[in-house]
Amino acid sequence: MSVAQTLGKQPTAADAADAAVTLSASRPSLARRTKNRIASGAVVCAVALAAIPLALVIWAALTRGIERLDLALFTNSMWGVVGQGGGLLHALVGTLLVTGATALIAIPLGLAAAIYLTEYGGQRKLAGITRRAVDIMVSIPSIVAGLAAYALFSLLLGPGTRSGLAGAVALAMIMIPVVVRSSEEVLRLVPGDLREAGLALGSPRWRVIRKIVLPTALPGLTAGAVLGVARIIGETAPLLLVAGFTDAMNYNLAEGRMATLPVFIYTQWSSKGLDTAAYDQRAWAGALVLMAVVVVLQLAARALPPQIAKLRRNR
Repeated sequence: MSVAQTLGKQPTAADAADAAVTLSASRPSLARRTKNRIASGAVVCAVALAAIPLALVIWAALTRGIERLDLALFTNSMWGVVGQGGGLLHALVGTLLVTGATALIAIPLGLAAAIYLTEYGGQRKLAGITRRAVDIMVSIPSIVAGLAAYALFSLLLGPGTRSGLAGAVALAMIMIPVVVRSSEEVLRLVPGDLREAGLALGSPRWRVIRKIVLPTALPGLTAGAVLGVARIIGETAPLLLVAGFTDAMNYNLAEGRMATLPVFIYTQWSSKGLDTAAYDQRAWAGALVLMAVVVVLQLAARALPPQIAKLRRNR
């Protein structure tokens, strides 16, 4: 509403001209609009170019692996199979066991470290050393974690020891810094007023953390843990070194070699028999299954936090 209308007067031509000048001044210039369109187009092109390799990988896995995606693939192992047939049941079970053991090791340790850094560490020297150690562990190659686990179990159980537990320890070295980083960021998002309110009521700090901080941050902590599992489930080098490979079923993490999906894919592709087509089909089918598992974990990391928050609100 113009000033003339506010005062109860009829708008004049001068008022209309002033409004037109104001509107034209507030509108972005042609040069700015052009630059904005160019920048937006460049971003879209960059995203499309980055998605092309991913799309090619997914398409290759689908076209080459789906023909072997049958019931036999999930109900048979490779024991005694040298040509057609066989399956990846032993590798799928090994992946679930090793990943589960890794999560049991890495999530509590990573969460405990994150709680110390956010709630107790502050500017202490130990907290600074811990943060630097986490930064270093994030950037180390996975094969180094495998070598460390191999050296540890060789010292404890003898040279050449390979087992699913050793593979879980190697993967935990990779997963712990991921959990620490994600958990620390989530815990820092919890408002300080909630902590101060709990402390003002006379509760000790550990009870405030347990009853207030952790439940508030639970959705984000869950997402971080799931993303950590997705990070390590496709690792091949450390498992090939410390868990080894076998064609038979092995349900014992502490004894004997244990097959996993990444190592199964690698061995099927690199150690082909006379019927090379059968090995190629199993390798691509294993890659497709592994990709599906990773996608499910990524979707779970996005879907779980809102559901957990909703359940907490309804309690």
